[in-house]
This record gives sequence, C-alpha cells and structure tokens, in this order.
Amino acid sequence: MKNNLKNLTITAMLFALGMVLPFFTGQIPQIGGMLLPMHLPVFLCALICGWQYGLPMAFLLPLLRSMFFGMPPIYPTALAMAFELAAYAFVSGYLYENSKWQCVKALYKCLCVSMIIGRIVWGIAQILLLSISGTAFTFQAFITGALLNAVPGIALQLMLIPAVMAALNRAKVVPFKHEIKQTAGSMAN
Repeated sequence: MKNNLKNLTITAMLFALGMVLPFFTGQIPQIGGMLLPMHLPVFLCALICGWQYGLPMAFLLPLLRSMFFGMPPIYPTALAMAFELAAYAFVSGYLYENSKWQCVKALYKCLCVSMIIGRIVWGIAQILLLSISGTAFTFQAFITGALLNAVPGIALQLMLIPAVMAALNRAKVVPFKHEIKQTAGSMAN
C-alpha cells in the first residue's frame, strides 16, 4: 500500500511536470518540437514507478495538455503522441523492470529500444489518423518527424534520463538493483 501511494505521488508529480515543461520551450514551437519536453517525465515515470504507472500517465498527458492548453493540437498530433508516449512508457518500463541488471548500461538499452518502437508506433498512428482525413503520411514525413527534427530531444533524453536515474541511485531514493560491482581486480582485466 505504501509503495502504491509513493508511485501514485511520483506519477502525479511527473504528470504535472509534463504539463508544465512544454511552456519553457513552447514559446518557440520549433524548439519545443525538437526538445520533446513531454517525453522526459514519461520515461522517468516508467523507469521509477514501472510501466503500470507510466503507460496511463503517458497516454493521458498529451490529450489532457491539448484539452487544457490547446497544444499540441488534438488531431492528429496529440492523438499520435498519446500512442507514442504510451509505447515509450510500456517498453522502457517493462524492459528496465525485467533487466538482469538495473544500471546505467541497462537504462541506455531500454531507452534506445523504446525510442525505436515508440517512433514506429507514432508513424503507424500518423498513417491511420491522417488516412481518415484523406491525407497521406509519407516516408519522408516519418523520417523528418521521427528522426531529423527529434535529434536534439533524443540527445537530451539520452543524457538527462540516465543522469537523473544515477543521481537518484546515489541519493538512495531509487537504487539500482543487481548493480554490477567492479573490484580493483576486475577493472584491471
């Protein structure tokens, strides 16, 4: 019960952060679209609390942000983002929770796999949503949206998320589990 309350509290805090972070980058839409500010709390929630908390938070975040603030636009952006962020939360949380070692190396593996799957889910969602309105979603639009425009955000995520998780580990707030202990002898090999 205590752990559920802790996870709900952390999820609510990260949800609020996801609602607010885009204000810092949203004044210049090109920068906000490149830094992907809603992705950071989603990944952190899934890694800290597990996919069971991260997935619903991730799905609702862009939808509620769209309803309250009008950004991102609900169709097709917020809807496609809801599926994309939910995929990130599920994949990263599930893989990290089931990793043999929970350490920075495992974080990178989980993040990279979930980023690939999340972007594929986003592309599929865009294809389906845009086909409803009779608009084509080209492979070039996918590459531009999923990769080229997102490179700064991907770099930020790959730097910031492991740094935050390592800091939480050092503070013993969210300790790594089964961390590999290196001894002086094993480091010399």
